[in-house]
Amino acid sequence: MAEWLNTTFYSFDSSVFNFMNNLAVKAGGFFTPFLKVVSVFGEGGIFFLILSVILLLFKATRRFGLGMLLAIGVGALFTNVIIKNAVARPRPFTREEFKSFWLFVSGKEQSEYSFPSGHVTVTMTTMTFIFLKGNKKYSWLSFLAVLLMAFSRVYLIIHYATDVIGGMIIGGITGTIAYFLTKLIYHYIDKYNDKKFCSFVLNADILDLFRKQAD
Repeated sequence: MAEWLNTTFYSFDSSVFNFMNNLAVKAGGFFTPFLKVVSVFGEGGIFFLILSVILLLFKATRRFGLGMLLAIGVGALFTNVIIKNAVARPRPFTREEFKSFWLFVSGKEQSEYSFPSGHVTVTMTTMTFIFLKGNKKYSWLSFLAVLLMAFSRVYLIIHYATDVIGGMIIGGITGTIAYFLTKLIYHYIDKYNDKKFCSFVLNADILDLFRKQAD
């Protein structure tokens, strides 16, 4: 599968890398520090995990927190456990023709395989859930974070363009799955809201602890 991807999409991936390299060179590396910071936000999905846990603590945002947590979990299962190992595509910087590009913008090695991009998958799955759950008038803006993450991973020559496209597709699917799983879970919780656990999920709020301590 990895060889098929490299052969079939070589022209496309190579053209994108050439564009990114030209951009980096002509800008004198101006964008590099910023895009390195962007890339860090997707590292291991830690940022999104922390955000989802924080949202779980508050009654008003708990559905968002649960949905994001499910999205991250489902996305990680598909990407890191199943697809990456099945495809086993080496990183682009391991190929001689792209190594000089990589050394210019980053030179930072990454573990695991290349396809699909885990950073883009976790961003896409989270933002897909936010889009579906939020007000569509504004929630579509969440996809700008996906585009920025995708751009950073290709710019830094850590992923092929086809890796980030794969991450977007998988993230979109897993984010949608998480959205419907969350609806299903809350349908049960709302139905049995008189049960202790369901009542706790619906009504518990960390702010209540601070209010009690203040009293």
